[in-house]
Amino acid sequence: MSLGMGNLAFADGRREGREDVHYRAKAFGADARQLNIVIVNISPHGMMARCEREFEIDDRIQVTLPVVGVVAADVRWSLGGRIGCQFDPAINLAGYYELIAAMMKAK
Repeated sequence: MSLGMGNLAFADGRREGREDVHYRAKAFGADARQLNIVIVNISPHGMMARCEREFEIDDRIQVTLPVVGVVAADVRWSLGGRIGCQFDPAINLAGYYELIAAMMKAK
């Protein structure tokens, strides 16, 4: 059985689409060491980023974002220098739209 694009969105469990961005950000792991990450895509509920460090599922990081400030995120997956994270709590929509505008302006 072939998975169509609609099924793919269902299969990965995302709540909504993500905005593609290429935004360099600072983050901090549980050990408080600074990480440089590149956010590849983002939504109010989470992000995918590239980083040089390996993470385990359920690791917690703090990410510094424009407009909204420092956001806590739980690592949901880590593979080949990429991580998928869920924000805790989610970014409110008003702040999210301002965040996206700031990220796009920074390009």
